[in-house]
Amino acid sequence: MGRSEHTHQRKPDWLRIPVRGGRDLNRVKALLKSLHLNTVCVEANCPNRMECFASRTATFMVLGSVCTRNCRFCNVSPGTPEPVDAEEPVRLARAARELGLRHVVVTSVTRDDLPDGGAGHFAAVIRELRTRLPEASIEVLIPDFQGDPDALATVIEAGPEVINHNVETVPRLYSRVRPQADYRRSLELLKRAADCGRPMAVKTGLMLGLGETREEVLELFDDLRRAGCDFLTIGQYLAPSSEHYPVAEYVKPEVFDDYRKEAEKRGFRHVASAPFVRSSYKAAEALEGKAEA
Repeated sequence: MGRSEHTHQRKPDWLRIPVRGGRDLNRVKALLKSLHLNTVCVEANCPNRMECFASRTATFMVLGSVCTRNCRFCNVSPGTPEPVDAEEPVRLARAARELGLRHVVVTSVTRDDLPDGGAGHFAAVIRELRTRLPEASIEVLIPDFQGDPDALATVIEAGPEVINHNVETVPRLYSRVRPQADYRRSLELLKRAADCGRPMAVKTGLMLGLGETREEVLELFDDLRRAGCDFLTIGQYLAPSSEHYPVAEYVKPEVFDDYRKEAEKRGFRHVASAPFVRSSYKAAEALEGKAEA
């Protein structure tokens, strides 16, 4: 996979799947609206959302819908975020219980405006979920907290089953794709989580098709394993609009399969690698050790 020119390309057939609606999706949307909650599944129009809802998995997005960073791949609006909603953890836990979720994934916008980066809010969500839905497993997809180890410790001490933090791409592309992030800082966060001594999985994800090379991807795998990362998701980058970072390449399914095999050789406990894989894809099955890539 070489460094392709950034041109507008026609999507290949393997990236054309129908986005299904249905009674379950409408029920989820109505509940989220009534409780003033966001999910990445619905907000991002994720192609996997019906499959996830059917398996009783959903990804909630907390701390508002405005981000303090402006990554060029992301569709979340940058700007000045709204105040933290202290009642959000209670409403989220209520929604998770009403939906009968068995695995709850919680993510957020990046909140560099907050002293703890929102870590305390993540911990409050975890505690509410434990109270109202004790049978469910919990996964948190967290920002880098600007490298603050105390913020990370706040989340870890609340006891999620999975700590997830996405590296997104290879280090060479950070300055272009996510200039306010730092690759080494993200690796250090993953390593701290892996070394914390608690029985939880450490997870990360990346996108392909941004202009990375195969050698860079394999070096990234090695970095992640050295950091103690257990789970890995790999999906195709799809530009949300013409204003976002352009797609350099539509990566063929057989290349995703090759990367899955290479990652498994390196000892990842679970790898999901396919064009439509996203961070939360088959998250519950991965934790149970039963999912197929």
